[in-house]
Parts: sequence; C-alpha cells; structure tokens
Amino acid sequence: MRPKLNTWSVSDGPPVTLSSSELRRYARHLTLPDVGVDGQRRLKSARVLLVGAGGLGSPVALYLASAGVGTIGIIDHDRVDLSNLQRQVLHGTGTIGELKTRSSERRIRDLNPEVRVERLEDRLTSANALDVLGRYDLIVDGSDNFPTRYLVNDACVLTQRPYIYGSIFRFEGQVSLFASADGPCYRCLYAEPPAADLIPSCAESGVLGVVPGIIGTLQALEAIKWILGLGQSLVGRLILFEALRFSFRELEVRRDPACVACGTSPTLDSLIDYEAFCGVPQDGDRGVEVTVDEVSAALRCAEEVLDVAGEHDRPMLVDVREPWELEIARIAGSVHVPLSEIGDRLSEFDTRRSIVLYCHTGPRAVTAAGILRAAGFSRARALAGGIDAWALECDPEVLRY
Repeated sequence: MRPKLNTWSVSDGPPVTLSSSELRRYARHLTLPDVGVDGQRRLKSARVLLVGAGGLGSPVALYLASAGVGTIGIIDHDRVDLSNLQRQVLHGTGTIGELKTRSSERRIRDLNPEVRVERLEDRLTSANALDVLGRYDLIVDGSDNFPTRYLVNDACVLTQRPYIYGSIFRFEGQVSLFASADGPCYRCLYAEPPAADLIPSCAESGVLGVVPGIIGTLQALEAIKWILGLGQSLVGRLILFEALRFSFRELEVRRDPACVACGTSPTLDSLIDYEAFCGVPQDGDRGVEVTVDEVSAALRCAEEVLDVAGEHDRPMLVDVREPWELEIARIAGSVHVPLSEIGDRLSEFDTRRSIVLYCHTGPRAVTAAGILRAAGFSRARALAGGIDAWALECDPEVLRY
C-alpha cells in the first residue's frame, strides 16, 4: 500500500514573515485565537492549485486570495464568455474574450497584491497532471466534467496530495475532501463513471448562478481549515446541498478496500486516457453505436446544411430543444420537436428524407438522431456543436446562451 500523506506544515517551506501592510490587512484573522500570526504565516506559506477558474473556481480564488494564501495556481485553457458572467464572479464584462487565467490574475492582484498567482494556460491532461499537481500542497477541483475529476483524483492519489472536490447541477451541489492520508478518494464514491450520454453539461442543463458561489465558498472554507489545521474536515463526509429546499445533508463515504486507486492493493500506478474511460467519443472514433453521423456547422453553414443531401432533396432541420430555448435563438427554417417527444412523433418524419437535428451544444441532438435511426430513419444526423457552434461559425446574429 502506498505511504500516507504527511500533514502539511509551515515548516515544509522557507520561513515567512508578515509585512506591516499584511498585519493590517489580516487584522481580523490575527485576533482569532485559532489563527493568529502563526496561522497567517501558514496561509502565506501555502501553495494551492485551482483546477478551473469558472463557477466554482471564482469564489475559491477570491476567498483564498483575501485570506492570504501565499501562492495560488490556476490551470484553465478557456476564455471568458458573456454567458459565464451569470455565475463566474471572478471575471467581468471588460475581460470577455480574455484567457480566464489572465482575467483571474488581474482580479486577484487587485484584491490582494500580496498573493502570488501562477497561471497555467493549458488543459490538464494525463501527460502533465503529475508534474502540475506535484508543485502544490493542496488541490481544489473546480472542474465541470467527469474525465477531469477522475484525472484529478488519480493524480492526487499518486502524488499524495489531498484535494477538495465540488460539483454543481442546476439547484444542487456537493463538496468533500478526497485523497487524504486516511480517507477515501473520489473513486471510492464513484468507482465507475456514468454513461456519457446520460450526463448533460452545465450549458445543457443550466445552473442557478448562486449555487456554485455557495459550493465554491464551502470549498474555500475547507481549504483554509486544512491549511490551518482547524476543526473537523470533510474527509469521509460528502455534503449535499439543495437550494430549493435550502437543505444540507451529509453522507458517510468510506475508503473502499477494493478501490483501484487507494484501496488495500491498488492497481492504478499511472494515469490513463480519462476521456476513453468516461466514454467520451474521440475525433476519428465516432461510430454509429456511440453517437451518429454528425454534420459539422463549420463545414456546412447556411445553404450547405440546409441542402446537405443535394439541391433536390433538402433535409428536414429539426430543433430538439425545450420551448423556452426557442425564445432565445433558433435557426431559420427549422421545425420544433423536443427530444422528449421524438419517439411519439415519428409519423412526422420521412424515411426517404435527410434529417438534420440540433440542440444547444450537441448531445440531445445525437440522442434524438439515434432514436430516429433505430426507428428506421437511416438518414438522420446531428448538427455537431448544436446552435452554439452555428452561432460561432455560421451566423453571429444568432444569440449564444
């Protein structure tokens, strides 16, 4: 069995002192008997990595910076989009189009110039995760997809770094601390990922903007507690938050002796292909059984998409989104058949005609095309990237959301 993680302490790094301005800035911490000058020095000595600077990463970054965590690393390859600002409070209208790491650094430096920000403008992958995570004392996972969560978990177990997990879905959220010396890891809770086509993205399912703020703040709290060695941690405890009921529930999570990552006889000794593990289709590997044939918005804009089968056989363009989404944007010439109604409205489709289906970003259209193909409509296709890709690549006047 792998050795357990040693408890992090301020002595692990070079001695630090607090400047006069820091003593003033952190005065409310210094008056807390459980923090004081020694605790503030621990915070200043700590190195914390944020995986993602989005809805969860925003409050984490703000509160860790304001608390005086000395070094905050941020890994994110995405850029700020207008649709992010409903929940990603680290960014602003003036930073739209910027890399999120750069936008984050500017905001953090404005909040607390004493904090060092390390920008990693890259995607976290199996090739770089061990090196990246190994540079930090604690990892805070603000990712929004299963491949990254499993990657972070396995890399943390292999590098003996604890990490604070958070996730959100519509009006709900979860938070815990995994991969500590004696506690479970993420795989102990979710040994296998769910089917890729059963999990909608944030863009597909939506999220109430304040929910990631609540969960991210809890993650920041847990990070500060861990650095200071205060209170009872979330090791072995999963907190479930439901906004509409305003309720918190707690589930016990135990280390699984059979866990491949942290169990009694672990078999995971290196990082794997996590997109393949989670069933995410790869470019060049999109068989009919996994998705269906997809029409690329980039290659078949305007007349081409609407005439994909030839000028004498114009396809039926079908919008499978929900009615409320039509009020935001739609592609001209499409008919509306929500995904939930596809199976009951097969009589409205022609087996001899080409059918192009679209949703917001693609997954629902793929599912709808699969239903039609199984019913004998062999010429059903999904518009890759959905109406969002159409707005980006074909028609900028179509609103994105």
